[in-house]
Amino acid sequence: MALTHLPARRALLLAGVASLTTLAACDGALPGGAGKPAFKAVDITGAEYARTLSLQDPDGRTRSLADFKGKVVVVFFGYTQCPDVCPATMAELAEVKRSLGADGARVQGIFVTIDPARDSAELLKAYTANFGPDIVGLRGTPEQTTATAKEFKVFFNKVPGKTDTSYTMDHTAGSYVFDAKGRVRLFTRYGSGAQALADDLKLLLAETA
Repeated sequence: MALTHLPARRALLLAGVASLTTLAACDGALPGGAGKPAFKAVDITGAEYARTLSLQDPDGRTRSLADFKGKVVVVFFGYTQCPDVCPATMAELAEVKRSLGADGARVQGIFVTIDPARDSAELLKAYTANFGPDIVGLRGTPEQTTATAKEFKVFFNKVPGKTDTSYTMDHTAGSYVFDAKGRVRLFTRYGSGAQALADDLKLLLAETA
């Protein structure tokens, strides 16, 4: 089933509002907005959401954003049986990491499952390995998953299938990007393309070069 696009637009609008608020705040510190990076994604620097993330990796270790400080982090919410958006997004991230050469090692991809009932630790580990050995998959209990999605303003909804296990998931299409200090900076729209993501990651990497 193709992704329902209404939730993605809803998330984008929320991110856009946060971006406008951020611009106003930054303009007070930097007259005329001078010195601000020309990001191609939605700039949500200073947003009061997407600030905390604490879930388990497939090896049972609790991981948080603090574990990845020093790297630019790209967080995407999806599920392993997603037919299109999820694999396309992860493949694009893998492509971008390769295109960055040595700097690709300074970019950390995180895949958060919204379907922990089917995405076992073993399945999640195998899935993320398809896109690179350093992509980290995270999962939690249903309650933890809901709370984390709420923190990130990520929408997801179970769509019943012909059987109890053949359901699909509608979900927000887009990724959150954090700088090397662990601060949320960008919301990237699904379908923006590898080059746009690469350009934005280069700007963030340059901040700590």
